[in-house]
Amino acid sequence: MRFAARECIRHEKSTARTYSWRWTAAWLTQRFCQVLGLGRTALWRTRAAYRQGGLEYALHDEARPGQPRKYQTDEEAEVVALACSAPSGRAQTLTIRLLTAAAHERPGLANVNRETVRQMLKKTIANPGAS
Repeated sequence: MRFAARECIRHEKSTARTYSWRWTAAWLTQRFCQVLGLGRTALWRTRAAYRQGGLEYALHDEARPGQPRKYQTDEEAEVVALACSAPSGRAQTLTIRLLTAAAHERPGLANVNRETVRQMLKKTIANPGAS
């Protein structure tokens, strides 16, 4: 009987310690997320990356596969500015084809195609026809 009571007390102490540790870890995670402005998943992934490869691995992303961007934000801004400008000539509104023709006259956009212009405009919230 004494052995069972001793084991029960030991089990309760270890359970209390485990519960206390878990509560503290959850509170710390929540506090880190608040201070850093991150979500729990981002914090979890950063911790996992740190454990896997150290500080440098956790702080810097690896190069991702895929083709690099052909046009930077400056060129995209030029296309958006063209779309927001008044149409030239007899055209009442600017179409994608007219925007592409106007973009070909710009120095950095000589080889831009119609689909690229469409995708650039799709990524922005500019809608000149709405106003």
